[in-house]
Amino acid sequence: MRVSPLFAAVALGLASTLALAADPGQAIRKALQQMQPGLLIESIAESPMTGLYQVQLKGGRMLYASADGQFVMQGYLYQLKDGKPLNLTERAESLAVAKAINGIPAGEMVIFAPKEPKTHITVFTDTDCGYCQKLHSEVPELNRLGVEVRYVAFPRQGIGSHGYGDLVSVWCAKDRQAAMNKAKAREKVPAATCENPVAKQFELGQMIGVQGTPAVVLANGQMIPGYQPAAQLAKQALTAQSTD
Repeated sequence: MRVSPLFAAVALGLASTLALAADPGQAIRKALQQMQPGLLIESIAESPMTGLYQVQLKGGRMLYASADGQFVMQGYLYQLKDGKPLNLTERAESLAVAKAINGIPAGEMVIFAPKEPKTHITVFTDTDCGYCQKLHSEVPELNRLGVEVRYVAFPRQGIGSHGYGDLVSVWCAKDRQAAMNKAKAREKVPAATCENPVAKQFELGQMIGVQGTPAVVLANGQMIPGYQPAAQLAKQALTAQSTD
């Protein structure tokens, strides 16, 4: 039986449409890009719940979508395991955050470390934040308890603000630790400029959901917003499972 060129073209078009419909990743990606152009999507995969797909955004946050991309939601997905709720969303987001945070080169941070660290925390900090200064005053105690403190920059008022300039001066100082100590003690840090990661770290903080300072990220990606006393913070840091 001969197939007319018109029939062949229609059949090919139908096959392409079916192929597109059979690719949930493509359909979901297209729908999300229409909803928010430029949305940075890391991956799309089936979630543990049948019929639901999980969308990992750059920075760690998670969305969920139907296979055709017509339904999208943000929130926690729980699994009842042995009668107890397991927060699958939080676990997946923490893993992604840990990967992003633990991937920051040491040379791009200001680090206060004990001789033999047992674990580490990464702190998104500003220079004129009262609770950031309080946390910094307890860095020696955190070090004594075996916690390495890694600072990354988060100018709360944004790029170009006074706080941004201060953070750039700290990161561009010959002795970053000494400059950080001065900034946290409300002393004037000599102005300095150089190629620096301040803007990049601010963007990363926004992507993973940092809304204020200090924001502490444990080695396993769990985020602790705000100040906590050294003993309490060290206890959480030491019990967190590292994903390095």
